[in-house]
Amino acid sequence: MRLADQASFGPTEALIEEIRTQGPARWIALQMSAPRSRYTSGGNGAVHQYTGSGSFCDGRGPNCWRDWSSSIPLVWDFYRNAVEKPDQLRQRVAFALQQIVVVSNLEVEGTYGLRNYHNMLLDEAFGNYRNVLRKVALSPVMGDYLDNVNNDKAAPNENFARELLQLFSIGTCQLNADGTLKGGSCQPTYDNETVRAYAYALTGWTYPPGGATPWGCWPRGTNCRYYEGDMVPVEAFHDTQPRTLLSGVSLPAGHTAPQALEAVLDSLMQHPNIAPFIGKQLIQHLVTSNPSPAYVQRVASAFASGRFQGFGNGQRGDLRATVAAILLDPEARNESPGNDFGRLREPAQVMAGVLRALNGRTDGDALGWWWGDTLRQHVFRAPSVFNFYPPDYPVPGTGLVGPAFGIHNANGALQRINYVNYLVNWGGSQPNGSVPDAIGTKVDLSPFDADAEDPARLVDRLSRLALGQALPPQARSQVINAVAAFNPTRDNSHLRNRVKTAAYLVFSAPQYHVIR
Repeated sequence: MRLADQASFGPTEALIEEIRTQGPARWIALQMSAPRSRYTSGGNGAVHQYTGSGSFCDGRGPNCWRDWSSSIPLVWDFYRNAVEKPDQLRQRVAFALQQIVVVSNLEVEGTYGLRNYHNMLLDEAFGNYRNVLRKVALSPVMGDYLDNVNNDKAAPNENFARELLQLFSIGTCQLNADGTLKGGSCQPTYDNETVRAYAYALTGWTYPPGGATPWGCWPRGTNCRYYEGDMVPVEAFHDTQPRTLLSGVSLPAGHTAPQALEAVLDSLMQHPNIAPFIGKQLIQHLVTSNPSPAYVQRVASAFASGRFQGFGNGQRGDLRATVAAILLDPEARNESPGNDFGRLREPAQVMAGVLRALNGRTDGDALGWWWGDTLRQHVFRAPSVFNFYPPDYPVPGTGLVGPAFGIHNANGALQRINYVNYLVNWGGSQPNGSVPDAIGTKVDLSPFDADAEDPARLVDRLSRLALGQALPPQARSQVINAVAAFNPTRDNSHLRNRVKTAAYLVFSAPQYHVIR
């Protein structure tokens, strides 16, 4: 049950039995070799090849922007895959990566480009983190988002270089191997001159060929905006001066843009910070917000060695080894964790998780502008490169961090309950005819009808599915009483109302929303 919460978008009765039968290590290994989910919906690169008069959307109907420029088609695929596709672990790891190497539709438009970027993260979820960084650095979507495409070699924009160091790889403070601060306080990992050296080193890249506009491409000698493929080097725009990078890596005079990129990757992957910095964030996204230093060190060791209990190929940055080390660690598998263990279930996980547990289906249409905005996690539209929330967000009144608490408040807590009510008592959403292959958003409670004659058995079954155990005694008693209040003399639909009431109360319980 706990592994299902950590490694999928939420337990189902079938998934719990699958993990129990196979055992954690074998289940993880099978997940890593399962066929990959993909993002497939939305328009193609024609939106960046239009050379006619007027707007690309002229004559293409009222949903043109949605289908060709927005991330809404990705939202459809994200929730369809999260709720129903079997490669749950790959999707969870890709979801974690997309919250570390962030791009956002708030600033970048082009559905096909966003689709390419996020399919890359699905592809690389069990690859090597060096290749994640390479693909991120070469992504024209990231190039636009953080201003590195067609960068000026004489005075480069430092935005991508800064976030590559600060957020995507090594962080701002020197770390011990267990993720604690070296020397007990923050000693800077780099200074602004280092950021500038990386910005110069990363100049000389333009869009892949294929784009077009009625006005030609600018600056002269570069390609027009286009997101189909990696950025390509344009040496005339690359700074070739000698540069000093981190980890003892330097660039000689006369280097090329591809040579500089590999040197940048060498310097980051060799840096002692990267293993604990990335390892800790992946732990926080999958297992617990406050891992012990020993846990971080064990995961960092797997990242550095590229091996863990038969997982990984021995290359530094191997994500198979890293993810397996996270999920199979004694701290993750401890059946009696301490009070500081666990994490707030993110809104996207709540939306998918309740649907999965209650045999639901969705086309994702209701989970973007409506519930995504309401619950403050409209996926693919993070407010900034810092994601929806920071990894060190403090939980008020405690000494703990709780990243997802950064988008949680009293209103959010009530909206989570409203979401469960929407699924269970409002009947979810009907299909929207403008959405391809629309099925709406609905749960199927009929599999629970068989236990509705016995309120205690029904409540315990749903509690084990939602929480992995029965509710605390007092809460259990109150929920059973509420369920039993529906009886044949009061309501002809008493059995279905019992199931609805039990599902509503169990999935609204705070014990469901904090994963332990």
